[in-house]
Amino acid sequence: MTGRLAGRRVLLTGASGTFGRHLGAAFTAAGAQVVGLDLHARPDGDLPVLGCDLTDPDAVAPAVRAALDRLGGLDLLINNAGVGGPAPAELPPDEVVRRQLEVNLLAAWRTTAAAMPQLLTARGRVIFVASRMAVLPLPLAAAYGVSKRALVAYADALRHEVGTHVGVSVVYPSMVVSPIHHSTAEAGLSLRGVSRPEPVEGVVAAILRTAAARRAPRDVATTTRGRLELAVGRHAPALADRLVRRTLSARIAAGDLNAAPLAAGMVRRHRGR
Repeated sequence: MTGRLAGRRVLLTGASGTFGRHLGAAFTAAGAQVVGLDLHARPDGDLPVLGCDLTDPDAVAPAVRAALDRLGGLDLLINNAGVGGPAPAELPPDEVVRRQLEVNLLAAWRTTAAAMPQLLTARGRVIFVASRMAVLPLPLAAAYGVSKRALVAYADALRHEVGTHVGVSVVYPSMVVSPIHHSTAEAGLSLRGVSRPEPVEGVVAAILRTAAARRAPRDVATTTRGRLELAVGRHAPALADRLVRRTLSARIAAGDLNAAPLAAGMVRRHRGR
């Protein structure tokens, strides 16, 4: 199936990150022509990555134009750029929250808008890399869940507007070990026991399948467990809430969050103090 990717012109955001490097290599191996956008530029590598701060509204359109000039058009946009970090919902939004909304939602929106004329011309596709947390949110990571859920809402609206000419897909990875989780772990909020890790290769394979499918699939889970979690989160939200609360209670009882200042209020309430 990946033979259908040969000759495709691909723009990839977050191209210097964990997913981005693997995606760039995989699409290139499948015969696609790939140019990346990332805060960390690598313009002369095997996969050219142009430097761009995707949170800067004035920088995105020129960077997209430069990338498309290199590609000679566009068949596929992969909105992969993303950041994480701890953000309890009970506390006021701070810079960590603002940055996650900017990168995870608004950067994808800006990039898509800048690329849309070329995608319409080519009758191309857009793939949004979301997260299982867009459907099954976890406590103490409100900004990430909110931004990824908003990204899915944006994809849904875009599909209604341009879906007659441009395919719109959303891919939902679970947890992949990468630097995106470092700040959360440093805050004492490790995802251990909450989210089961999956290999980056599986996520990349799911994105390649999505890009190569004859018709753009709407929603794509990257594992069998992921499909089940998406179904529960969407069709049985009360059950999903109970499962999250049970897992959280077990972690608190085990003392996993005792050293996390951001979790202090929640720990105190669960212990009846």
